[in-house]
Amino acid sequence: MRVVAVINHKGGVGKTTSVVSIGASLANRGYRVLLVDLDAQANLTSSVIGDEEPSMTVYDTLTKGSPLPIIEVRHNLSIVPASLSLAGVELELMETKRRTNKLQDALAKEANNYDFVLLDCAPSLGILSINAFAASSDVIIPLTAETLPLKGLKLINYTLTMAQQKLNSQLNLLGIIITRYEGRKINRLIESQLRSVYGDKIFKTKIRTNIALSEAPLTVSDIFEYAPKSHGAEDYDALTKEIIERVND
Repeated sequence: MRVVAVINHKGGVGKTTSVVSIGASLANRGYRVLLVDLDAQANLTSSVIGDEEPSMTVYDTLTKGSPLPIIEVRHNLSIVPASLSLAGVELELMETKRRTNKLQDALAKEANNYDFVLLDCAPSLGILSINAFAASSDVIIPLTAETLPLKGLKLINYTLTMAQQKLNSQLNLLGIIITRYEGRKINRLIESQLRSVYGDKIFKTKIRTNIALSEAPLTVSDIFEYAPKSHGAEDYDALTKEIIERVND
């Protein structure tokens, strides 16, 4: 089982969209996929199962030791939902033993049931993200090709290095996704800088700006169900192929 944390401390970079779309593409290819919502905003949860409040969420697992409340979405695709209660989880875990390993312990019990677990991390680098780092085999960073996100990548790299040294020596940066790409001069310049610094860690596939990617969650569907012939579907399908190749390399 590959556990992949999709993380960026900045919001609005296509993190949740990437988790939903990559997860759906993997499921379409026959892989058993579990999505885990680690963000109190619960955008992943509402995108996948709608606005109905689930009776149990990942909060119960992290604070009470409950089994992961897994909801089957469709064949090969399931989700562990989140809710606003996650907003206070960091304070509740502060004095808890093994507080950085709560998610890892819960996922270990599902190791034989899934091929991929995708963690939609909160736009912060707090204890929820630390739990994600501890539980993961890989990290994917979505990043818009703009100046401020490029600067923020340095902070993520520092945190990732600390996590490797202190928590999980096997943690691997699987790749960086360039999202919301429009081909403007600033996009091309930042892409060039990224590739000069990070080389092959930048995925070849860029996710172009596509309105269908924003519309799909409103219908509680993924991009392949909502607009299978769109640029969004084309780009995320190509990206998923790259991810599989890297994982199997």
